[in-house]
Amino acid sequence: MSYANDMTPTVEQVARTDTGLASLLRVSVARLSRRLRSERDPLNELLPVGQLSVLGSLFRNGQLTVGQLAGIERVQPPSMTRTVNCLVDGGYVERRPHETDRRQVVVSLSAKGEETLAADRKRRDAWLAQRLRELTPEERRLLRAAAPIIERLAHS
Repeated sequence: MSYANDMTPTVEQVARTDTGLASLLRVSVARLSRRLRSERDPLNELLPVGQLSVLGSLFRNGQLTVGQLAGIERVQPPSMTRTVNCLVDGGYVERRPHETDRRQVVVSLSAKGEETLAADRKRRDAWLAQRLRELTPEERRLLRAAAPIIERLAHS
């Protein structure tokens, strides 16, 4: 393959193969993720990203058992139990016995958890919205079309 000026390949050239596209997406998504993490609400800096992710899962799914949370977050149940304990101690979630299976515990967002998550999302959404406004209308159209596909990849 011949590259522009026989030097480093362009993004378009790399993305022509599935392997090249995979590499490009992996790097780009990781960089965007790091950049969005750097835009976290300063008041939430003490809340680790994993705990914030659990708050997001509870927001999207409603109350869940520790086992369900572990499955969604792709961690082992003992790890999720530790995370939930920290979130309960901080007042971000509430824990109570399952209605029909008293051996299980159900976890739900507290008011503090909802407020924390909302503030964090608002700040990061504002940063990303500003960056999107810097793109051309065609670039935004392409991202709108790609977003559901990226979401599907993230959940596969």
